Amino acid sequence: MSLFRRFFRGKNKPEAGVEIVSRKPAGKFHVVGITHVLGKQVLGGVVLEGTIYPGYKLKGGGVAVIRGIYIQNREVDFAVEGDQVALVLEGTLKLKGDEVIEVYQS
Repeated sequence: MSLFRRFFRGKNKPEAGVEIVSRKPAGKFHVVGITHVLGKQVLGGVVLEGTIYPGYKLKGGGVAVIRGIYIQNREVDFAVEGDQVALVLEGTLKLKGDEVIEVYQS
């Protein structure tokens, strides 16, 4: 490694990436809105298929882990098909509004 790169390498360090192990998606989530609350990315939307639990992973514009699920400002243990929820993520996804993303088991 050159002397210049040693001092000026910046934030190009490899991150501990999140990987998806399961091959079959556990469900689908329709993203309606995206916001950031206290440094965490929050996705608002509707569960289209399946059941979503905290710890599951979202894939779309990257991979992120679901840290919490909220329905009408109350934290819940899971969300089923048809629920309008807010998902608090650990990590960020590069998404735009009105996208359908896949949910995988951890």
